[in-house]
Amino acid sequence: MSFIWTHIYKITLLFGMIFIATSISVAQIVFEKDTLTIFSATGKAHKFNIEIASTNEERSQGLMYRKNMAANAGMLFVYNKQNNVTMWMKNTYIPLDMLFFNSEGKVVYIKENTTPHSTKTIASGQDVIGVLELNAGTTFQLGIKVGDIAQHPLLQR
Repeated sequence: MSFIWTHIYKITLLFGMIFIATSISVAQIVFEKDTLTIFSATGKAHKFNIEIASTNEERSQGLMYRKNMAANAGMLFVYNKQNNVTMWMKNTYIPLDMLFFNSEGKVVYIKENTTPHSTKTIASGQDVIGVLELNAGTTFQLGIKVGDIAQHPLLQR
């Protein structure tokens, strides 16, 4: 009987070590921080404290494994050139609004209230240079719409 318990203990220990190693590797990415302002058609300016995901590794991690995000925070995913972008919510606990931007910083598509942990892809539907993820409900609450303009150097190219 002790032989079985020894193996169960070793397997449990191994899985625990794998979990810790995975958690550490995810936590090692430190995103650049900045601010981004969205100007709505009504003339209001909405300022967000953002983290920037500009490399493949950063974009792959994004907001995965986070349990919450400040009300005025977000993550900006930026790409080297415009292309049709697809996003998903795998391992993402926070429901999000996703705003897709062209190279002039114009909001060209908004996907509101995404479903946490979903592997269903969310496509931009057209070429974009960036995607801003905000807490779900933010775009509705602030009245942000398609056609609004974001001001950030990585979006105006």
